[in-house]
Amino acid sequence: MKSTTKLTIVKLIHTVIWLMFNVVIFYMLYAVIANKIDILVWAGIGIIILEGVVLTIFSKMCPLTLIARRYSDSDKANFDIFLPNWLAKYNKLIYTTIFIITLCILIYRIA
Repeated sequence: MKSTTKLTIVKLIHTVIWLMFNVVIFYMLYAVIANKIDILVWAGIGIIILEGVVLTIFSKMCPLTLIARRYSDSDKANFDIFLPNWLAKYNKLIYTTIFIITLCILIYRIA
């Protein structure tokens, strides 16, 4: 299989996982704003914490990025995912901020 094909497969998998995390994060944000805190909110927190542990283990880098690096020497932030470069570059900052806001609202709701 060609390197470009392998990179495309990694990018596709990475993008699908990224979309799943978007569903989790935005569901959690919706649930705490609407005060509909349920088991899915707590499961979402667990998933996000697990992602944080994985990123910590891999020096703040997604393991799929490391795999994609084998097939590309691009220095663009989106070389490993089908996202606009600006979003890939600031992805962790944007979603960490949304997660922290979600946690603050959650703490307010349950306090």
